[in-house]
Amino acid sequence: VTQKSVKLLILSFVINMLLSVAEIIGGIISGSVSLIGDALHNTSDAFSILIAVIAFKIGNKRASAKYTYGFKRAEIIGGFVNLILLFISGCYLLAEGIERLINPQQIDGLLIIWISVLALIIDALTAKISHHDAHHNSNMKMVFIHNLADALGSVGVIVSGLCVVWFGIYRIDGIVALMIAFYMIAQAFTSFVPLVNILMNAAPDGVDIEKIKKSLCAIK
Repeated sequence: VTQKSVKLLILSFVINMLLSVAEIIGGIISGSVSLIGDALHNTSDAFSILIAVIAFKIGNKRASAKYTYGFKRAEIIGGFVNLILLFISGCYLLAEGIERLINPQQIDGLLIIWISVLALIIDALTAKISHHDAHHNSNMKMVFIHNLADALGSVGVIVSGLCVVWFGIYRIDGIVALMIAFYMIAQAFTSFVPLVNILMNAAPDGVDIEKIKKSLCAIK
C-alpha cells in the first residue's frame, strides 16, 4: 500500500463517516429504517478502512523489547472489534426490520432516494480508490469488497424508495432493512472463525502438518 493510497483511504473514511451521519439523519427524518441500516453498515465499513490505515501505520513500526513479534497483530484486533460492532448493529437492525414489517409506517420515499443516490456515488468512488491496491494486498481487497457491498445496499434502499413513491408499498422498507441485517450478521459469522484462528495461532488453511513433520523427520 502506497502513501498516496493511505491518504486517499483517510479521505474515504472521513467522507464515509459524514455520509453515515447524513444517512442516519435522513433516516430519522424520512422514517426509513432501511436507510438507517445502510448507514450502520456503511459505518462498519468506514471503520474497516480506518483499520486498514492504522494497520499500515502500526505494521511499519519496528519490534520492541516488549513487543518482540512486532505490531502486525493490531490489524486483527481492530478487525475483531469491528466484527463485534457489525454483529450488534445487525441484531439491532433485525429487530427494527421485523417491527417495521409487522407495523409499516409512512416514510418519505423521495428523501430516501436522493440520499441513497448520493451514498451510491460515494460508495462507488471509495471502491475505485481501494481497488487500486486490492490485487496485491488482502486487507485492501477486503476494503474493496466492503465498498461493493455498501454500493449494493444503497441500490436496495433506492429500490425501497421507488416502491414507496410509485406504489405506496411501505413494508418494503422493513424488507430491505432485514436483507441488510441478514447480510451484516452473516458477514460477522463468516469472518469470526478466520479471525479467531489467527488470534489463536492456528495452522493456516491448506497446510498439511503431518506432511511437514514427515519431511522434517526425513532430513538427515
